[in-house]
Amino acid sequence: MIKVYIDGDLIEVEEGTTILNAARKLGKHVPPAMCYYTKLHGTGGKCRVCLVKVSKGSEKDPRPMPKLVASCSTQCMDGMEVQNETSPEVLDARKGVVEFLLINHPLDCPVCDQAGECHLQDLSFEHGDNQSRYEFERRTFEKRDLGPLIQLHMTRCILCYRCVHVADELTNGRIHGVLNRGDVSEISTYIEQAVENDFSGNMIDVCPVGALTDKTFRFKSRVWFTKPMDAHRDCQKCSGKVTLWFQGEDVLRVTSRKDKWGESEEFICNECRFEKKKTGDWIIEGLRKIDRHSVIAQNHNLNIIKPNYIMPESLSIDESIKKDETNK
Repeated sequence: MIKVYIDGDLIEVEEGTTILNAARKLGKHVPPAMCYYTKLHGTGGKCRVCLVKVSKGSEKDPRPMPKLVASCSTQCMDGMEVQNETSPEVLDARKGVVEFLLINHPLDCPVCDQAGECHLQDLSFEHGDNQSRYEFERRTFEKRDLGPLIQLHMTRCILCYRCVHVADELTNGRIHGVLNRGDVSEISTYIEQAVENDFSGNMIDVCPVGALTDKTFRFKSRVWFTKPMDAHRDCQKCSGKVTLWFQGEDVLRVTSRKDKWGESEEFICNECRFEKKKTGDWIIEGLRKIDRHSVIAQNHNLNIIKPNYIMPESLSIDESIKKDETNK
């Protein structure tokens, strides 16, 4: 085990642990991450919002690193000292990166299905500026049809490459990727093919913004009006452990279960996600607790304190108050 200091707090981690995962283990001073995904190999280092300052390299070589480093891809060293929230340089750089991510991002939040669980919304609220300095025309793309299940909005994409890594690792053959270069780079399929493999729906779950959304859930409801419930079924393709999003008695959508960092605990197949939309298809486990700071976590009847008085007593109290007011 090696010792690492993050914003002055000590944490012991195994060799090979990245600064980001060390901070997550510590539970505080965690840099944001838009491209890194724990279960996908090769992710990280693309969005640059997780930049941190290494003020001390290690006990053997205490020299600071000359530039800010990506915490998702930089491994910890014994005695390393890292500055995240305590460094004005880091906060200023992060603010600049967020401004770049938002340069071409449309103001679709009022109509975007990702609203309420969008990591870019959280990032811009916590680290962004209150206005944009960009005065030029924003980039646009031709609409691409990925099939009957997944809706692509390329104008919202931040090129995190998560969907590409999902296709590489979970499917037999990836047919989509990042085409072109520079500011015209886009996620698309070769010769307009539809994305139709058993695990393609996981592209929706890993997307941190509203670029890839569920067509079967499109414009049906806001997520904070739904009730997430853990459920499972016996599935031959995946674990069958999901979160059902209810509105009344109707299942509006099915997603994988996500941890406090917004990452899928287990990937699920398209049969569970798109074809099993009836309550009878599932064994309901109970209400899902949303760990991530989000409006979805509000008003879900968790930790309710039952009042000490019963209803007839409360009614009699109200009547006595009315009588007192009348007598006065």
